[in-house]
Amino acid sequence: MGALMGGHDWATTSLGPPRHWPQSLVTLMRVMLNSRQPMFIAWGSDRTLVYNDSYAPMLGARHPAALGRPFFETWPEVRDEVGALMDRVFAGEPVHMDDLQLTLHRNGYPEEAHFSFSYTPVPGDDGRTVGLFCACTETTRQVLTEREAASERQRQQALLQQMPGFVAVLGGRKHVFEYVNDAYIAVAGQRDYIGRPVQDVFPELRDQGFFELLDRVYATGEAFAARTVPIRFVEDDDRYLDFLYQPIRDEAGTVTGIFVGGYEVTEEVRSRAALAESESRYRTLFETIDVGFCIIAMKFDETNRAVDYRITEANPAFERQTGANVTGRWVSEFAPNLEPQWLETYGRVALTGQPAHLESWAEVFGRWFDVRALRVGDPAAHRVAVFFTDISERKRMEEALRVLNARLEQQVSERTAERDLLATIVERTDVMVMAADLDYTILAINKANADEFERIYGVRPRVGDNMLDLLADQPEHQAQVRAGWGRGLAGEEVTIIEDYGDPDRVRPYYEISFRTLRNERGERIGCYQFVTDVTERLRDQAELAQAQEALRQSQKLEAVGQLTGGVAHDFNNLLTIIRSSVDFLRRPDLPEERKGRYLDAVSETVERAAKLTGQLLAFARRQALKPEVFDVGQRVRGIADMLDTVTGARVRVLTEVPDEPCFIRADLSQFETALVNMAVNARDAMDGEGTLTLRLVRGAALPAIRGHAGSDQAFAAVSLTDTGLGIPPERLGQIFEPFFTTKEVGKGTGLGLSQVFGFAKQSGGDVDVRSTVGEGATFTLYLPEVTPEERPANASRPDDGMAPLGAGQCVLVVEDNVGVGQFATQILEDLGYSTTWAANAEEALDRLGRTGNGFDLVFSDVVMPGMGGMALAKELQRRLPGLPVVLASGYSHVLAQEGTHGFELLHKPYSAEQLGRILHQVLGLRSGHRTRVTEQRTS
Repeated sequence: MGALMGGHDWATTSLGPPRHWPQSLVTLMRVMLNSRQPMFIAWGSDRTLVYNDSYAPMLGARHPAALGRPFFETWPEVRDEVGALMDRVFAGEPVHMDDLQLTLHRNGYPEEAHFSFSYTPVPGDDGRTVGLFCACTETTRQVLTEREAASERQRQQALLQQMPGFVAVLGGRKHVFEYVNDAYIAVAGQRDYIGRPVQDVFPELRDQGFFELLDRVYATGEAFAARTVPIRFVEDDDRYLDFLYQPIRDEAGTVTGIFVGGYEVTEEVRSRAALAESESRYRTLFETIDVGFCIIAMKFDETNRAVDYRITEANPAFERQTGANVTGRWVSEFAPNLEPQWLETYGRVALTGQPAHLESWAEVFGRWFDVRALRVGDPAAHRVAVFFTDISERKRMEEALRVLNARLEQQVSERTAERDLLATIVERTDVMVMAADLDYTILAINKANADEFERIYGVRPRVGDNMLDLLADQPEHQAQVRAGWGRGLAGEEVTIIEDYGDPDRVRPYYEISFRTLRNERGERIGCYQFVTDVTERLRDQAELAQAQEALRQSQKLEAVGQLTGGVAHDFNNLLTIIRSSVDFLRRPDLPEERKGRYLDAVSETVERAAKLTGQLLAFARRQALKPEVFDVGQRVRGIADMLDTVTGARVRVLTEVPDEPCFIRADLSQFETALVNMAVNARDAMDGEGTLTLRLVRGAALPAIRGHAGSDQAFAAVSLTDTGLGIPPERLGQIFEPFFTTKEVGKGTGLGLSQVFGFAKQSGGDVDVRSTVGEGATFTLYLPEVTPEERPANASRPDDGMAPLGAGQCVLVVEDNVGVGQFATQILEDLGYSTTWAANAEEALDRLGRTGNGFDLVFSDVVMPGMGGMALAKELQRRLPGLPVVLASGYSHVLAQEGTHGFELLHKPYSAEQLGRILHQVLGLRSGHRTRVTEQRTS
């Protein structure tokens, strides 16, 4: 435009030659020509038009002739719309328009155009407006595009309105309703939707998960679909929806909203639930559960047609239901005429892996079976697991009911026949049924119940008999029957398990369900019972519990076996110190300083030996699972001291335990066993050399492990980290399985980590393993933290001085070991007591006689041939209740299992100070009755 304007003959215009232009016009010219924004200037009374390059395209074919011409000569068609606006500007008023619609003929034909512009008055030297400056933008394309989009939205909404399912469109992060169709309103109700966020429209859905799903779809851009999802509107029952949340994106791919669509399926869900409930009641009433199981190996010909199968495994119910013991045999051998459908069904399962369920008649067995089959193991092995139930009785009942229903439909009047048929069904079932009125008189009884009643009590009941009268000469049985039936006749609907019969014989157990019997008016007139013999089921449960206890003990014994060699090594080291110190103490020229040092070494070594013995005995005790609250950090430190005996000298054991206490509730023995098992596993992984780190973290969260959800509850995390070879990823899923091991035969049973897993689960926690091949592994036990329980006030105190001396009191020492007996009497005499030694309990009783013969106290070992120390103490308590007894023992299974029974207990090995203190305490507190129970332990 600069060149065009420079070559224009301005003298022919009202502006005149450029050298005469006012400075304000020149300045505006420069601004306009250097701008990319479309601009023009209308100057003077005729409003001469001057414009820049960006404005030229708006003129169309009128450019460049429009340059220097009066504005309305160029744009005559806009005079009516623009003339008044320009008049306002030349009057000194600026004008701004966001959208002005004009009809232009710039290209020789009328066309709709839209503009956004501002008119700014330009004052002259005298302050009057001499010109108009305009910055404008043509918005025609934008307006037409928006108009087309609005039309498209209207078409889409009309289409959505016609859809059979409910539809809504939500916009923005707050999910504001932009559209809902009539089907949506029919489902959710008449509400104020448009322009409101979904949380404001549906406050009742706040805790039902829908808002979170919408947020996730908007944030991730991933669609979400679900079926039969429950939803509860205000004051409404649960309803069910199939729905889709589909993100809506703009041209750049950014999520701007969510499309909601779906169907209400409430009636379908309720119909299915009603059908399922009906079927459940039906099967519960007419079926008894006796599931058979077998695994079969299929045989196919060259065309993949199933031609035979072999029974590889079968449970006892298989033989009971089929009448055949066929494990290991081919079906063609024992059932050559078996219907082809069985081979076809099992063959299809073996080849496709699709489970099958069918009910069918097996002619060869003469029975009906309900069968479920699924492929197991390697698909190439063609093995199929078959679960089946003999439903012959049910089929007979179904057939009887079918006949009954058909008869009822045809002959409503045959009610007597209906009652007879139903009575026949009840009479033939194995379940024992009886009904009685409030006076224990029998109203109805089936054959199974009558037979069992006669077998137990020796009398056969009949309708009209009174149960209490029948058992009048059996008061014990009568009382038991009165107690059980009394609950049912009182209106209590209950199921109990109880044993009945002769107490001198094996008494069978029965599961008995009592239900109230009412008349037509709903009044309670008695009750009825269903009875099933559950003796075998309870025996199976007891055997299972016994097997589980045996498994736990085998795991314990394996861990104890790992300790044995290490403990022997440690004891030999301790004995070496004692032996060497004693040899030096025998030297007559040994200085007093060195003598004291050797005596201290012997004393410290004895204490270390006692501590090691105590740890081993506590670890190896056998008892039932007994959860208790203890400081897990203290036990980790204690077990770490013992792990040196397990791991060997080449494994360095480190502990990282916080100073603050951390309490858990678990079985202490199982906890220690778990740590030892993990330590043994770590030692083997390091090939006996490396670093083992025990670490305790308080207040840890339980992570998600093996697909199980985690927990934010506070857990104590006890981890063992080794520097071994690590565990391959494919093995991580197997290491906690019972009997899984990678060790050589004879070097492990595979029960260790299985014990760890079982202990963690039983204690309400879990166990995790993290490993990188070549960098070792970390096993972490997660156990729930608990509040510490109150501790006993009389906790043990360490020795803090010389033992108090006696005052000539007479002590009877009972000890079968000659060396220990002599040593004990010597210590007591050195402490100022008068002593007598008895080699066994029988001799001690002879010396005490009936009066005590002047003895002030009895100091006895626990484990002795014949009568033990505990039995002696109880006998003395009976004979001489005022005579104190102090027991001493290194370990006794009797004490471990039954406790001290109130007698004072001194643990071996003991020092002279400890012996003197406990005797002084017992004799000082003597007041004609036993002292309170305490235990003196070596530190």
